[in-house]
Amino acid sequence: MPSNPIHNFNTTRISWLLIAAFAVFRLAFAGSFPLVADEAYYWQWSRHLAAAYYDHPPMIAWMISLATHVFGNTETAVRLPAVVSHTLCIIYLFRMAGKWLHPRVALLTVILAQSILGFNAAGLISTPDSPLLLAWAGAAYHVGCAYTEGKRKHWLMGGAWFGFGLLSKATMIIFPVLVFMPGILHSPSRKQLARPWPYLGLLLGILLFLPVILWNMDNHWSTFRHAAHQGGVDRESVFHLKYLADFLISQMGLLSPIVAVLLPFAWVSSITSGFSGKKWLSFYLFMTSLPVIAAFTVLSLHTRVEGNWAAPGYLTASVLMAAYVVHLQNSAVRRNNKPGTLRLWPWAIITSYAMTALILAHVMWALLPVPVKLDRIARETAGWDLLGRKLQRMKTAMPNPEKTFFFALKYQAASQVAFYAPGNPDTIAINRWSRPNAYEYWYRDEDFLGWDAVGVGSASSKNTRRLKQIFDHVDAPERLDIYRKKPPYPFIFDKIPVSAFYVYRAYGYKGGSFWIPERRSDVRAVQP
Repeated sequence: MPSNPIHNFNTTRISWLLIAAFAVFRLAFAGSFPLVADEAYYWQWSRHLAAAYYDHPPMIAWMISLATHVFGNTETAVRLPAVVSHTLCIIYLFRMAGKWLHPRVALLTVILAQSILGFNAAGLISTPDSPLLLAWAGAAYHVGCAYTEGKRKHWLMGGAWFGFGLLSKATMIIFPVLVFMPGILHSPSRKQLARPWPYLGLLLGILLFLPVILWNMDNHWSTFRHAAHQGGVDRESVFHLKYLADFLISQMGLLSPIVAVLLPFAWVSSITSGFSGKKWLSFYLFMTSLPVIAAFTVLSLHTRVEGNWAAPGYLTASVLMAAYVVHLQNSAVRRNNKPGTLRLWPWAIITSYAMTALILAHVMWALLPVPVKLDRIARETAGWDLLGRKLQRMKTAMPNPEKTFFFALKYQAASQVAFYAPGNPDTIAINRWSRPNAYEYWYRDEDFLGWDAVGVGSASSKNTRRLKQIFDHVDAPERLDIYRKKPPYPFIFDKIPVSAFYVYRAYGYKGGSFWIPERRSDVRAVQP
């Protein structure tokens, strides 16, 4: 690619301005809508700090704990780790593209990565994906630099980010296989793997993960059992098509359809010709992207795969797509002919930003006329402050408020109540009929025997019967209607109902709220 120092300087400056502007926007936006269910759950983790948790490693809890200790229990503070992680992640992608390829590629990478809905979700909602994506980008950058520059500091930094990623989410475990493969297949890079530094970096990452291993040794390997269950190891059927379509559709939505169409062209070009005369680096970026998406696609033939699980694969894929577009632009100038795939690029960016902007606007103002049944944002975020205040009033009116606890029949609801009820009270998730989760490590049945409780569930008569198994007496539930925020359309005047909470008064806790497996073969079940 021809290089003009003045043009490159301006391109780099524009990239930094975009990174800063989007970071400021996310920070301002982070406090404008209530916590979603999983965020409230991870905030609960941050109030019970540990070396690991039932569902995931501990990094997101540690980060939320730091943020809320400094800034208080607010939505913005809970989401600060996501905003910071996303910004640093984009900086690493920018450095990859600019250092390895070209400043123009770096600018297009920044433009593309900031538009992708899945990345924006991870940059606004604090989940384990937020630090995972940062760790993946940081490790990919430093290991790539280690191969090309041969400096031990990059191997050690890559190992440190690998450990950070292991402390964030189990997906990071596949990273060493992906980054060692390009070195094994490329003769000049093989010399780097003959030195001790790659393995010392790997050892550093494993040592950072050691607290998770030690916690699991003392807790029946619960985190690993949960990960195995999610991976479908205890499912009888091997391969079927039940979940494949859902997974592929989710990937199209998280990327945007036209970006998803362009991506295979970038993958093919990266391994056939490379970009900027750097075929090995293009192959390295390919190896840290396509195999991730391919692995989760195959897994979706066996079990349900959440759309966000494959997100790390789209990080270096963003760099590849930007490099592919710059390559097409240069070819078009030389040949005076614009390829069809190049014509898709502006539409890919426009549709990606439009989809993201619409979703963010809907979060704020309920703009989209989607049925409530499909409006997950409204169903997860609406009404928790009202519920929290109602439960607090109910507790105050109980015969013995000092020996009355809050409960929910789902761990997500218990976490939302804890965040939004006045004073952020402790809550209990009754897991007996749902699934195990971190709540089972935070209290013992005997601590609350004989206590009364107020809580939330559904109106199902089955729930009332279930609650009567663990309480002496349960009143009929009261209904609390919840409405979606009124859209700013002049022709819509009525409130839009989202759902209803059913609140219970229960008396004389008998114990028995912990999970009971339905079958002994469940990998999560600890055998006596």
